[in-house]
Amino acid sequence: MPTSIEAGDLSAMKGTGSFMMRTCKTAAVSASALWLALAAHPALAQGAAPAAAPAPAAKAVNPLSEGVVVVVNDQIISTYDLQQRVRLLMVTAGVQPTPQALQQLQQEALRSLIEEHLEIQEIRREEKEQKFKIVADDNDVARDIDRIASGNRMTGDQLLKALASAGVGSETLKDQLRAQISWARWIQGRYGGSRIKVGQDQINAVLRQLQAEASKPQFQISEIFLDANRVGGMNVAVDGANQLVTQMQQGAPFPAVARQFSTASTAANGGDAGWLTESQLQPELRDVVEKMRPGQMSQPIQVRDGVYIVYLRDKRAGAGSDMVTLKQAAISLPADASAEQIEAARKSLLGLKKAIAGCDDVEAKAAKVDGVLAADLGEADSKDLAPAFRDAIQGLQPGQISDPIRTDAGLHLIAVCGRRPGGVELPSRDEIEERLQDQQLSLVSRRYLRDLKNSATIDFR
Repeated sequence: MPTSIEAGDLSAMKGTGSFMMRTCKTAAVSASALWLALAAHPALAQGAAPAAAPAPAAKAVNPLSEGVVVVVNDQIISTYDLQQRVRLLMVTAGVQPTPQALQQLQQEALRSLIEEHLEIQEIRREEKEQKFKIVADDNDVARDIDRIASGNRMTGDQLLKALASAGVGSETLKDQLRAQISWARWIQGRYGGSRIKVGQDQINAVLRQLQAEASKPQFQISEIFLDANRVGGMNVAVDGANQLVTQMQQGAPFPAVARQFSTASTAANGGDAGWLTESQLQPELRDVVEKMRPGQMSQPIQVRDGVYIVYLRDKRAGAGSDMVTLKQAAISLPADASAEQIEAARKSLLGLKKAIAGCDDVEAKAAKVDGVLAADLGEADSKDLAPAFRDAIQGLQPGQISDPIRTDAGLHLIAVCGRRPGGVELPSRDEIEERLQDQQLSLVSRRYLRDLKNSATIDFR
């Protein structure tokens, strides 16, 4: 949704997990996606077959009797594999099995199966070369199944039985989880940690933009993005988006559909893009979102590289207050102090200002200068400050210090220790750094998979 990588840095800054955790919760078997889907089908949660399962939903299929759909580097994906993945997608997304929906589900299921085969093949090759284990074992998979089940107040065994009642074999879920866990582990291990550097200048740039944008109207948005290149062209993306809109209008949960079908980085969070300003939206999206009311879902919106579906959850006016955290170092002077007294105090405070390295340093450095008292003034709205103080800190950034200010009480230095828009909780520097690292890892992962596809032999039957 953002118009650039820099703009993308601003979305969903709060509450983001690491690349490893977010990647493991993507696609059909994320904890939230699965329990939301089960909750949407009470009969399934109780062990009965869903009312709208593909017929015959509970038919036992012999994998050996099935045909071959595609061969990926000499590894077969059968019609049984494809049917199983389609059923898993239907259960977790809450999609009804119309002919149009089934066609889209089959296409998405096949793309996912091909990608997972390529990922596991690459990891197996690396295991052989580097002589250490990467692929998730049965215990890793079992732990993830238990985690998913706990989200629906079930045990792992109960979850597998519930899926079986919808015609989804346990190995279908386990194979997908194994691929997701293993790929995330490999990408994190090879490219994560100290290998990805985020500079302080990048963090500062994000903070400045967040602060500047906070005063503008904001939109709380969820999104689904279909990448035209991935699905086979713009016409396919538009048709697929129309099918998804129809399914959601018929009751499929937006977050579950986003987790299954969206290729945006927000898919792992159910499409939650957080609070965005107009400048963070592509023009095509901005024109639509500005006319929407909270609770409305858009029709498909075509952009240069794909198609969006946007759900406007809320909107709010920009923050109007400027919250500042201040400290001061002051020399007491009477209101009728002489010019010589004022000048002496001014020189003393100017010398102190040069010695102060930052807000953490104010009290310690002030204690070394005779007649200077330091105080923590806490946080306040700048409009509530005394006019002299408000004018002195105008334009100052955190870490900067004013020149001496004359009041009836004396002469003051004011240190700006923090600044944020009122009513908007900005992410911490650590959260911004983690987000930027995750974005870089996600980009690396997509490029890696693209290269694997380009070099693979994929034979459709």
